Amino acid sequence: MTQQATLSHQKNRAFQPQKLSAPRDFIVPKIISENQDNAPLLLEIGAGKGKHALSFATQNPDKQLIAIERTRNKFEAFAKIATQQNLSNLNAIHADAIAWIVHAVAASSIAKIFILYPNPEQHNPNQQWLNMPFFEFLLSRLQVGGEVVLATNIEAYMDTAEQQACTVWCLPNKRYHVPIDSDVPTLR
Repeated sequence: MTQQATLSHQKNRAFQPQKLSAPRDFIVPKIISENQDNAPLLLEIGAGKGKHALSFATQNPDKQLIAIERTRNKFEAFAKIATQQNLSNLNAIHADAIAWIVHAVAASSIAKIFILYPNPEQHNPNQQWLNMPFFEFLLSRLQVGGEVVLATNIEAYMDTAEQQACTVWCLPNKRYHVPIDSDVPTLR
């Protein structure tokens, strides 16, 4: 009989980053490797067509934002506008976020992580961000005092996320209800 290791995320499956290959054409962007002015580094997972990323980068020129989108058509729309706006503090990445983060982001290097309107995978809870063993690895990339911002318009998903944040991850959090047309997140 084998003794199973206790996982801090209280799940029976462990995330194994060493088994992930780097994304195709992977390079660590200058925004990470040459952050000479030590600007706060932020990460957006699932940037879609870039609405939040573009707005955030424009309004926060003193912060460096890495915005990752996996879907080709959404990324291409995002990248086109990002190129036109030429924001030096925004790096649009076309990749799977999990593999990219494993290979590019150092521990304790991110000030804030945005997960905005994720596909909640209602029929597969193991694919929801706060239910994934990867989430523990993602939290290890946060600086002390760092923040994860999750926004969704699906109340049941937010209920589950809030429960997971409290009971599994022991994260302090605040839940906000905002107007449906707002870009303001709902759980911090």
